[in-house]
Amino acid sequence: MFRDGSFVADHLDPVTDEQVQPNGVDLTLETVFEQREPGRIGRDGKEVGTRSARPVETLGDDDRGVHYLPRGAYVVRYAERISVPEGHVGFVLPRSTLLRNSCTLQTAVWDAGYEGRGEGLLQVGYDIEIEEGARIGQFVLAHADHVGTYDGSYQGENL
Repeated sequence: MFRDGSFVADHLDPVTDEQVQPNGVDLTLETVFEQREPGRIGRDGKEVGTRSARPVETLGDDDRGVHYLPRGAYVVRYAERISVPEGHVGFVLPRSTLLRNSCTLQTAVWDAGYEGRGEGLLQVGYDIEIEEGARIGQFVLAHADHVGTYDGSYQGENL
C-alpha cells in the first residue's frame, strides 16, 4: 500500500505545500550533471565516472537559473533531503510534464533507512529548458517488509 502525500512530506526537507500531492511529493531540480569519463561496476566494487555540473543561464530579472539541455542523458540531483522510514520503500516517478516534453526520469529503489539528496537519470529525447527548482519527479513511499536498513556507500550522499 502506498502512503499519502502528507505522510511522504514528513520524510522530505524542504517541502512546500505546492509540492505535496495526493499520493506523493514532487521533487525539484537542484543540479544537472554530464558524465565526462567512464565509470566501472565490478563484482567487488563500483566507481562513478567523472562528471561536471552543466552551466546555468540566467532567466529574467529575478536571476532564476535555467538549464538548456539538448538530447542526451544527464544525472540530476534533487534539492530535497529524503529519509526513507523503516517499514517502507521509496520510488521516484517522472512528472507527466517531463513525459509530454519527450523526457523521462529513471531511478533505482530507495531502501528503508536511506538518507540523502539523491540523484536520477534524466533522458532528454528532444531539447528542453528546465529551470532550477522546477518540479521534475514525484517521490512515493510504500509499505514494505525488509531485513535490515540501507547502509551502503550512498548513505548520506550530497548532504
